[in-house]
Amino acid sequence: MTKQSIFGRIAQLAKANINAILDQAEDPQKMLDQMVRDYSNNISEAESAIAQTIGNLRMLQDDHAEDVRAAQDWGNKALAASRKADEFRAAGNAADAQKFDNLAKVAIQRQMSAENEARTAEPTIAAQSEVVERLKSGLEQMKGKLNQLTTKRNELVARSRTAAAQTQVNDALKSIDIMDPTSEVGRFEEKVRREEARVRGQQELAASSLDAQFNQLEDLGEQTEVEARLAALKQGTPPAALSAGKGGATEASDAPVVDEADFDKL
Repeated sequence: MTKQSIFGRIAQLAKANINAILDQAEDPQKMLDQMVRDYSNNISEAESAIAQTIGNLRMLQDDHAEDVRAAQDWGNKALAASRKADEFRAAGNAADAQKFDNLAKVAIQRQMSAENEARTAEPTIAAQSEVVERLKSGLEQMKGKLNQLTTKRNELVARSRTAAAQTQVNDALKSIDIMDPTSEVGRFEEKVRREEARVRGQQELAASSLDAQFNQLEDLGEQTEVEARLAALKQGTPPAALSAGKGGATEASDAPVVDEADFDKL
């Protein structure tokens, strides 16, 4: 990835509207997680690229400072050579005076060359310094956006967990709502009621069957007594003795059917 693309991304991400992005996301939490990862990676790449740019700027500044020092040094040497030439000229030594004048000229030429190099580098240094400042500012904005994203992501996760916990609480409350027929307690109560109704039905059936058995026993006992009294009559036992039995006999349900007129013939 080139530095130019990283620098362009700095400007793009620094201007990103987090809320607008979230409004378009199907899953804001996942979107935020991905954005945090992307921002973190981009910040790392931007920091590396900016560090390289700053390093290049520092090299230019160092070269400029070296050119400035060289210009000053050659200027000092030119001045020293010129003064030495003046001394020899004052002493009547024209040859040495010319020699040092020539050295002074060479020093001045090198001074001028160093000054030209320094002046040539100054616009580049100024432009590069401005770029570095913009990049630093953009990087700070990216870090600020990353902090916003992290805060937004943590807030969203906390809200999501709170909503999930509230849902669990509501579900739990609903499951134990005894007034709600669809709750677990309501369904269990309905099951118990059906079981109780089934038991009552069994009890009614059992009671009906028992009554029928007792009725059969009573009918059998009455028939037995009738047969016993008849046998006693045949043996000549007086009717008074017959009445000493179990109380008056009632007409059995399965007693022989007779005509009342048959009694009149006796």
